[in-house]
Amino acid sequence: MSEPKKGPIRRFFGAIWRVYKGFRSTVLNLLFILIVGTIVIAMFSGEDEVKIADTAALVLNLNGDLVEEKRWVDPVSAAVNESLGAGEESPEMLVSDVVKVIETATTDNRIQAMVLDVSGLRSGSLDKMQRVGAAIEDFKAAGKKVFSHGAYFGQTQYYLASYADEISLSPMGAVILEGYGSYPMYYKEALEKLKINTHVFRVGTYKSAVEPFLRNDMSEAAKEANIAWLSDLWNTYKQDVSSRRGFDISNFDETYEALFQKLQAADGDTAQYAINNKFADNIATREQFRQKLIGIVGENDKHVYNHVGFDDYAKYAIANSNFVNPLTSKVAVVVARGMIVDGSAKSGTIGGDSTAALLRRARFDDKVKAVVLRIDSGGGSAFASEVIGQEITLLREAGKPVIASMGAVAASGGYWIAAPANEIWASPTTITGSIGIFGLLHTAENSLATLGLNVDGVGTTELAGLSSGLPLYQGLTDKAKDIMQLLIERGYTEFLTMVGSNRNMSVTEVDAVAQGRVWTGSTALELGLVDKLGTFDEAIAAAAEKAGLDNYDVQVITQELSPTEQMLKELFGSAQANGWLPQTQASPEQQMLQRVSKQLRQDFVILNQFNDPNGIYSYCVTCTVN
Repeated sequence: MSEPKKGPIRRFFGAIWRVYKGFRSTVLNLLFILIVGTIVIAMFSGEDEVKIADTAALVLNLNGDLVEEKRWVDPVSAAVNESLGAGEESPEMLVSDVVKVIETATTDNRIQAMVLDVSGLRSGSLDKMQRVGAAIEDFKAAGKKVFSHGAYFGQTQYYLASYADEISLSPMGAVILEGYGSYPMYYKEALEKLKINTHVFRVGTYKSAVEPFLRNDMSEAAKEANIAWLSDLWNTYKQDVSSRRGFDISNFDETYEALFQKLQAADGDTAQYAINNKFADNIATREQFRQKLIGIVGENDKHVYNHVGFDDYAKYAIANSNFVNPLTSKVAVVVARGMIVDGSAKSGTIGGDSTAALLRRARFDDKVKAVVLRIDSGGGSAFASEVIGQEITLLREAGKPVIASMGAVAASGGYWIAAPANEIWASPTTITGSIGIFGLLHTAENSLATLGLNVDGVGTTELAGLSSGLPLYQGLTDKAKDIMQLLIERGYTEFLTMVGSNRNMSVTEVDAVAQGRVWTGSTALELGLVDKLGTFDEAIAAAAEKAGLDNYDVQVITQELSPTEQMLKELFGSAQANGWLPQTQASPEQQMLQRVSKQLRQDFVILNQFNDPNGIYSYCVTCTVN
């Protein structure tokens, strides 16, 4: 008996299903072949030995952001994005790696010169660049010359280039030094158009973290506070650069009129303007610069001066293994970089539980005699900050001194986790303070009503539905708002009390310099919020001294990857580095869209990371410098 003939509709959808299954099978098979092929290549391919000529230049071609700790990136996603042309939106370099490379080159007799190629440097706070700069100064003190050549120097790039003995600019090049600013995006009017209600609970005259959701512009109080610390940073920048370049601090152009007059005198030639302003020493084409370096370190078979790039030299300079000598005493370093969130988090974000766990490892490690908490954070969850602070207190009670070393930013929750330390060290340009807390909640009752959506029901108490998010749909009652404000005020009092007890200050004294106000490290020292100004290395030395250590090793305590994560990291990292994955370049249109959407995504990623169980936060939005 033959099967009944299928109708046209069944045949049509059957054909679609067969095409779908074939497509799915093909994609999965290709992905499987790619992974297996990459594994095989990685297993049988050894890394080429780094070859360095007898006389060569180290090309410090930095690419990305200078950071204290790299954020965790899923290796598979990173490899796929790279192959599709997306790449890392913001690649990162460890400051410690850059410093180690320069220190190794300083004592390497083959390295006779350094070329600062800063064209790929995206961002780096002053304190980070000063650490790199100190290593460059040691390189120069060893009798080795440092050169920098480029077509365009932005403000961050130029600060590092100013450490060079000689700066060469391309004939059509430019140096633009614009100063520092803080320009958040404001959402009040947009939220009103969407009929989203914003409920804010805060303490602190200067606590401007929530202003973008309440206003269309920056308040006068926020402007007053922000211009103070921004001016401190800009003055430091000008003083550092002018002293290295040998011109007066008044040489910087801070108005369009001043810039126009100097450009007019140079007939609109931006390169000549840079020469006239002593920002550069000479104008040279790439070939002229190559010939200059060939005369110093010699020429290779590709008719380029003998050189080794940063990535290649790093393979030689930085040990691949994390061997820890089990016999020596240790000063442990725990890096706290990023937003502070409740629970556990990967590197690049400070999880209350995960960072506390790193500190706990140091507490129970008998070889660890002191701890340095390196902070680069604008804060976040108040609850998570307190969890970390409690672990620091336990370290001190265990007889292990703790030094809080502030990096670019240690504000709000970043200051909270620093306060319990034995001593707080900051850079003169550290952005700190911002002692204040807030609560933020958006409700959509008006928006839903406009769409004809309503939520209704009954509960045994007025509080029923609170934990399931009912206020999002129905809004907040006046009494609920009163309760939230009461909790915020209590949290602020606890913040002041904690700081006061650790800094030997009264609550009144802390409140006078708190109120959410942001300070630079230099001013914070005068106000008693930090103990000393100094570098990261000096903070480590201070921790060792407090522990009575003469001979010790520095051990960075980091989150341990699972065996699977480690394998994937090494596998796909090797595949990308060796060019085994296909790569395409993002179009100019794509790059423009990425820049336009970056601010929006940053702000709403921050909101998405607000996960404090009590809804109370200590975070500094305006601590981001543009």
